[in-house]
Amino acid sequence: MPIRFDAADGRWRETPLPGFTVHQKDWLTRGGSLTAHLRTLGAVDVRVTREAFARPWPDECAALRLAPREPAWVREVVLSVDGAPCVAAHSVTPLRASVGVWQAMRRLRTRPLAELLYSDSEVGRSALVSRRVNARHPLYALAAVELSGDALPYAFVARRSVFERHHEPLMVTECMLPALWARLAAGARDADAAALASRGVHPARERGPLGHTASHAHGADDRAGR
Repeated sequence: MPIRFDAADGRWRETPLPGFTVHQKDWLTRGGSLTAHLRTLGAVDVRVTREAFARPWPDECAALRLAPREPAWVREVVLSVDGAPCVAAHSVTPLRASVGVWQAMRRLRTRPLAELLYSDSEVGRSALVSRRVNARHPLYALAAVELSGDALPYAFVARRSVFERHHEPLMVTECMLPALWARLAAGARDADAAALASRGVHPARERGPLGHTASHAHGADDRAGR
């Protein structure tokens, strides 16, 4: 269905940046429920970190057509896979919508927002947009808390889109954490090893003269993108 809201601006873009890895480009542009995609990797847990009245972030106001000081309802959660935090999510809707069209988001508790978004034929969605977010963006602090003492990257990779129901917007921003890329890289290495084994080739035989593996493109890409 047509949607009146657009999450894109000068920094949030529909086409992922050229420097993103193969895995990053894939996950930044996947449609449907991110929670459902995470469940293909393991058991997913939803932990609510904040639900409150708040002012929208500056780059949310334009997309939601809100005045800078107009109140909003914010919900923040962390999605973990097998106990490892993989995504920090921030959702925001105008305060009027949180007691109207989108009031069900206040009653979700630890259920994923996807239960509201993908079971209602009256909900439309804008195009997905993505960018890197550094410490100057408030999303960075939200994600950094989940690294519990680990070295912080210069920037995280994030995506967002706007859902619309009865002309009221709900913006969802999802910040991917290093544990997600590490899990995907490990999965790619395991798949490579399994493919070699199916051909009767031991992985050690695929190493070059300096002991480096001949081909683990996904894993190398992800390490370079951290």
